[in-house]
Amino acid sequence: MHHTTTPPARHRLRGDQTWQSEAACRSAERRPADLETFFPGPDDTETIARAKAFCAGCPVRETCLVAALETGDAHGIRGGLTEEERAPLHEQTQTRLDRTRVDEAVAGRDVHLSKPERRAVATAALRQGLSEERLAWILQITLEHAQKLYRSARRAERHRALHQQQSSEAPRTQADTRAFRTAA
Repeated sequence: MHHTTTPPARHRLRGDQTWQSEAACRSAERRPADLETFFPGPDDTETIARAKAFCAGCPVRETCLVAALETGDAHGIRGGLTEEERAPLHEQTQTRLDRTRVDEAVAGRDVHLSKPERRAVATAALRQGLSEERLAWILQITLEHAQKLYRSARRAERHRALHQQQSSEAPRTQADTRAFRTAA
């Protein structure tokens, strides 16, 4: 039997720009591109094609795209995509809920998190018994904000438990009752 293993995700740390030195557009090995190439006019199809071709062979293309999405950079060509091509991805980034990002944040890595991921970090931290101070440090927020997130997470946990209890104790429907009578 053949097993493949996927290495754990390692997301770019917040503020990490070290990848830029490997970018094809800035590399000393290749002739650096004129940065104006990456900010063409909307109808300048030749310049857009030239910029995309430069990005196609870039070793950090994906990281460049992720950085643009996480920082909300909506200008120019980044990661091989134009502003218009990135627009729907920007929207998805704001609502993303990636459990690997949540796990990394709870473990102490300073990764970019969307609002749903920040709420999930609070829930995971609560379940793991982390202190409010630790949650504040993880999310780089005030202690008061961490306390508010924990209150919200505790309330959500209580509602989830209540809902599960109600589901398991749900009254039998008429169809269940008829089936019970015919079986007896």
